[in-house]
Amino acid sequence: MATSSRTAAPSPPRTGASRTLVALGLGVVVVTALFLVDAFAPTFFAQPLPTRAQDGLTLALSVLIESLPFVVLGVVLSIIVQVWVPPGAIERWMPRAPWARRAVLSLLGMFIPVCECGNVPFARGLLMRGFGVSDTLTFLVAAPIVNPIVIISTHAAFGFSDGILVARLIGGYLVANLIGWLYSRHPDPDKLLTERFLATCEIVVQERGNRGRRTLAQFVVELRSVMPALIIGSLLAGAVQVLIPRSALLAIGSDPALSIAALMLLAIVVSLCSNVDAFFALSFASTFTPGSIVAFLVVGPIIDLKMMALLRTTFTTRVLAGMTVVVVLFAFALGTVVNLLV
Repeated sequence: MATSSRTAAPSPPRTGASRTLVALGLGVVVVTALFLVDAFAPTFFAQPLPTRAQDGLTLALSVLIESLPFVVLGVVLSIIVQVWVPPGAIERWMPRAPWARRAVLSLLGMFIPVCECGNVPFARGLLMRGFGVSDTLTFLVAAPIVNPIVIISTHAAFGFSDGILVARLIGGYLVANLIGWLYSRHPDPDKLLTERFLATCEIVVQERGNRGRRTLAQFVVELRSVMPALIIGSLLAGAVQVLIPRSALLAIGSDPALSIAALMLLAIVVSLCSNVDAFFALSFASTFTPGSIVAFLVVGPIIDLKMMALLRTTFTTRVLAGMTVVVVLFAFALGTVVNLLV
C-alpha cells in the first residue's frame, strides 16, 4: 500500500461541456423511450405518460433527497481523513500483508454509519491519502453492507429468519474481498482511475494554507465532483423505474432462478439507500424466494444506477463493468445456495 498521495501528472480531464452533452443525451434517450412505448404499446403500462413522468420525477427526487445527507457526511469524513488525521495514523495499525489489510478494510464500514452514497467520497479520501485501488474497492463494496445501521435495519425487517441477515453480511464481506483480490492483480492500478480523479488528486496535493483553508477547498472540490453524478444517477433511477412495469417482475417471483434475476434487476433500478432497502425487500418476502431477497440486498448497495454514477467519478468504465459482472454472478450463486439450504 502506498503511503503518499498520487502526484503523477494526469491527462486533461473531460471538459464540462462534454459532460453536459452526455447528460443531455441520456435525458433525450429516456424521454424518447417514454414516448415510443406510449405510442406503440399503449396498453403496456396501466398509467398514461404524464402520470408516469410525474412518478419518475417524484422517484428521482426521493432518491436524491434520501442520498444527499449521506453524501455530505461522506465528504466530511473524507476531509477528516485527508486533512485532520496525521500522516501514518491509519496506516500504522493496518496489517502489512495485502490480503489481511483488505480483510480489515472490509470491516471498517462497521464503524462508519454511512450508506453507499457517502462511502464514495470517503473512499476518494482514502485514495488521495495513498491507499491502494484494490484496498479502497474492498472497503467500498463491503462498507454499505456491514455498516451498523444496515445491520440493525436488516435485522428489524427479517430478524434471523431464512438466514437472510447472515447471508447478506457474509456475502457482502466475501464479494468485497474477491473484488479487492481481483483488482490487486492489475499491473498499473492508476489505470483503474479516471483522468478527472487523478487531476483532483493533483489539485489536493498542491493545495496550500492552514487546515481550515484546505478543509473548505476540499469540501468544494468533492461536492463538485460527486453532486452532478448523484443527480444524474437519481434521474436515471427514477426514469428506469417508470419504464419497467413492476408487475412484470412480480409475475416471475416464484421461480427459483428467475426470481433471483428479477430482484437483482430491481435492486439495480430502484437505487435504494442500503440503510432502508431491507424494509423495501420485506414487501416481496411473501412472493419471492429467500435467495432472491438476499441477492437483492447484496446487489443494490454495490451496483445500482445511482452508485454506478457516483463510482464513475473515480473509477473507469472498465472497472465498473468488471465489478458488475463479478457482483451479479456472485449474488446469483449466493441466492441459489440460500434457496437450496432454506
